[in-house]
Amino acid sequence: MSESPNQQTLIDQLLRDRDAEYRRAAKAEQQLKELSDAKKMKATYEAKLAEKEEALQKRDKTIEDKDNLIAQLEQKLLYLERKMWGAMSEKRRIPDDPNQLKLDFEQLEMTPEEEETARKAIEEITDYKKVTVKEHEKRVPVRQKLPESLPRVEEHIYPDGYKGHEDEWVLFDDTETSEHLEFNPAELYVRVTIRHKGMRKDTKEILTAPVQNEPIAKSYASASLLTDLMVGKYVDHLPFYRQVQMYKRLGVSIPPSTIESWFHDVADLMRPAYYRLRALVLATDYVQSDETTVPIINNEKHQTVKGYLWLVRSVVNNLIFFSYNEGSRGQKVVIQLFKDYQGAIQTDGYAGYNILEKFKGITTLCCWAHARRYFDRALTHDKARAEHALAQIGMLYDVERMADDQNMDTIQRMELRKRLAYPIIRAFEKWCICEQNNVLPKSPIGKAIGYFLNYSRQLVRYTMDGRYLPDNNLIENSVRPVALGRKNYLFCGNHEAAEDAAVIYSLMGCCKAVGVDFNEWMNYLLNHVHEYDNDYSKDLAELLPHSLKERAII
Repeated sequence: MSESPNQQTLIDQLLRDRDAEYRRAAKAEQQLKELSDAKKMKATYEAKLAEKEEALQKRDKTIEDKDNLIAQLEQKLLYLERKMWGAMSEKRRIPDDPNQLKLDFEQLEMTPEEEETARKAIEEITDYKKVTVKEHEKRVPVRQKLPESLPRVEEHIYPDGYKGHEDEWVLFDDTETSEHLEFNPAELYVRVTIRHKGMRKDTKEILTAPVQNEPIAKSYASASLLTDLMVGKYVDHLPFYRQVQMYKRLGVSIPPSTIESWFHDVADLMRPAYYRLRALVLATDYVQSDETTVPIINNEKHQTVKGYLWLVRSVVNNLIFFSYNEGSRGQKVVIQLFKDYQGAIQTDGYAGYNILEKFKGITTLCCWAHARRYFDRALTHDKARAEHALAQIGMLYDVERMADDQNMDTIQRMELRKRLAYPIIRAFEKWCICEQNNVLPKSPIGKAIGYFLNYSRQLVRYTMDGRYLPDNNLIENSVRPVALGRKNYLFCGNHEAAEDAAVIYSLMGCCKAVGVDFNEWMNYLLNHVHEYDNDYSKDLAELLPHSLKERAII
């Protein structure tokens, strides 16, 4: 049966519609696929962009870290250049602008009474300096005369041709004299001790001369030889191996192992007096403390490690001791050193001493010289602020010079500090608080201001007592023998050797502090130390340098 034209038309229309619908579906499916691919591509691009952004941030951070590192290295380089070639004096330098001496009280949150007190203090110090400052007198170098205590050996020289008292010569009483210092090398000799025997006729008792006490039993080393070795190393900073070569030139060969053994024996002989010294120092009510490095050989690692020697110096009786606690610089050493101490302790602001603030009966002081050094290092970074700070700190030392010039006692010095130094410190603290927010915390000037504000309470406490010093330069000077020594003998062989060195450095430091010759004192100690072996009624403090000097023994 044939289809009618209308049916055929309808079928064609349906086929066209079906075909168009298929095309739309295929196009939609293609668009959906493309859309899905676009999302994937977008995610891929976004991930790549994130990676690039992260890499750029890392690069920027690296560049920033490098810039900070370069800035730090530049500051260290400037500091080292000044240390090597420039003046490292702790004395105040005069600022370029005289107005740097003034404080702008309007910008500080101070009461009118505080402003007036600080202003009067600054005016009084300035007026005193105008009156007392003297012109510098140029010193002309003069050749010093040789000591009169040295023996003189005369050498007579006559004119050419003179052979004696002849008729053709007339010698005048007027002569020309010159002096030259001569040197005789050291001389070694052997002291032979002969102990004689005898018998008393009445008792028939045979007696032998008593054995003399030598420093080290069953050793041929005398007190003078041991003293020379210890002085050579700890005063003249000569390593033992150099001294071995020096003795070889004098005709005696001493094995290095023997000298090392003598070194430990000498330290053991000095140790009882050392512990008595520690007790005397810690019995006073005002000490200064510091620490310094000493290289120690680590036999397991076959290299040197950094150890620390602790120093404690009594400002009251001018005694000092070194302590070595397995090379540690930890807080536990501070606790062990000062657990029973009562009084004032002055330090350089090392964080390990912060625990002392919690100890009852201990007053902590800080060092103005350390605070000043921070501002001194900031001169090239922020000259205006640094010079202003140095000028204010300089006035505190002007107060000390006023007290010295007028020979004030401790009570008068304390009153002067409270009247002049304390108001200046209060005004300086206000200035630092105002300026702290205007500088970068990690910049040199920011670190200087931060250091002062962190330790301002400990820094101002020196005004409480006229005996207290504004800085701990006194104990820093005691570190110098150790610093010179480690540049020469380089290291200690082990912890025991470092402990022995601490003993010798302690008593050597006491000799230096009271003006006693270490050679003379040590020779006396080695000759008399065994007198205290069995007689417990004697006080070992009698062997200390200051005691022997007071009794005019050395």
